[in-house]
Amino acid sequence: MDLATVDKLLTTTRSVRQRLDLTRPVEPDVIQQCLDIATQAPTGGNICRYHFVVVTDPAKRRGVADLYREAFAQRFPPQLLEDIRQRQPRDVASWEYLAAHLHEVPVHILSCVAPVGGANPRAVALSYILPATWSLMLALRARGLGSAWTSVHLRYEQEMATLLGIPEDIQQAVLLPVAYYKGEDFKPATRVPARERTYWDTWEQTR
Repeated sequence: MDLATVDKLLTTTRSVRQRLDLTRPVEPDVIQQCLDIATQAPTGGNICRYHFVVVTDPAKRRGVADLYREAFAQRFPPQLLEDIRQRQPRDVASWEYLAAHLHEVPVHILSCVAPVGGANPRAVALSYILPATWSLMLALRARGLGSAWTSVHLRYEQEMATLLGIPEDIQQAVLLPVAYYKGEDFKPATRVPARERTYWDTWEQTR
């Protein structure tokens, strides 16, 4: 493998909000190709529990956006949002932009998962869909498309299910707004170095 290309893909796949191109159509065949790639992600027991709802209809995209905005307002009431803005002004501006323009994003992809049994089934179910969702973001990025990982809408999961005809037993996981991105390339994000939080054999034992 070309490690430089692979490493660049892995370190520069960002949640894209303000740089989504709201005017450029996204080809359905490209979306389907990315979904086919995403389903090669690891899945527990090799059981294919994944489902994806691709929303392109303008009226339904507006319905998704309305639910998202309502959930966003509840998740981030004004005072909390202002408090966060003092520490993370660029992040808050990006969140607000996506909430305001979500209905304009040409494609929404909602990743979902079939139910599982056992203890804490909702949490376990996520292990079947989150790897595929991340692979989907990578496949999109490799083709010049941006996406943003968000789950704010889950406060209105039932209403979203009604809007999109999702069966009652299907669990929603992540909403990805998808569009071609504008501007130049992306850079690696600022992160706590892994070596500072990597322990060998015993907690807090570093190399």
